[in-house]
Amino acid sequence: MRTALKSLFVLALSAATVSVTAQGTATQTQGGFQPTSGQPGKDVVWVPTPQSLVDKMLEMAKITPNDYLMDLGSGDGRTVITAAKKGIRAEGIEYNPEMVALSKRNAETAGVSKLASFREADLFATDFSKATVITMFLLPSINMKLRPTILDMKPGTRIVSNSFDMEDWEPDQKETITQDCPQWCTAMLWYVPAKVEGTYDMQDGPLTLTQKFQMVGGTLGSRQITNGRLKGADLTFTAGGRTYTGTVSGNRIVGTGWTATKR
Repeated sequence: MRTALKSLFVLALSAATVSVTAQGTATQTQGGFQPTSGQPGKDVVWVPTPQSLVDKMLEMAKITPNDYLMDLGSGDGRTVITAAKKGIRAEGIEYNPEMVALSKRNAETAGVSKLASFREADLFATDFSKATVITMFLLPSINMKLRPTILDMKPGTRIVSNSFDMEDWEPDQKETITQDCPQWCTAMLWYVPAKVEGTYDMQDGPLTLTQKFQMVGGTLGSRQITNGRLKGADLTFTAGGRTYTGTVSGNRIVGTGWTATKR
């Protein structure tokens, strides 16, 4: 997979290179700038996400009108515009000013300019904190540069990536589609996990939790924890034959009939 990627992308990355959509030459028509798939860019080439995968990514994220979606490296704006058509407020972050202008025209044509916005910006200088959903089609190295920022976002924020993973942070869901998708057909979803590692006091004994992203281990008293997992702020684990479910809120985990308070 890595060898194949090198033949498709120019991997001379820099901090200014922020997505698969980057500056480059493109066809000029009467309607203005029109990008061409595979066009050379500043450091990488531009490759659009197939519309069928855009639809799958938004389906996996379970977007609602209460969400605020940010698309990182928004290219021609198709993900933002598709979300806006579903009544979602959405914003595209794109480095190439011609792409930004094209996206705004596309949003106007689609009649969704009130919900769809686009900003010319560097991803590494952008505040993502208001997003409840992030979509992206970025190179693996860029995903990893963004990962610390993403992990500091509000627990439960949904992250959906086209094709490229986050190394040892395994996705919570992964789906590959075959219909109307010639290439780049895999979507991966992560929920930003709450930070729970530490020791807690609870009625059933001291609760000590270890954490690797959404996977949780540890002990409850002398009993080993198994099947520990976070989905955003929602924690589930088993100890001593009992399954515990609770929600992380600050320094407490509140469940049905039990509460754990961090020391």
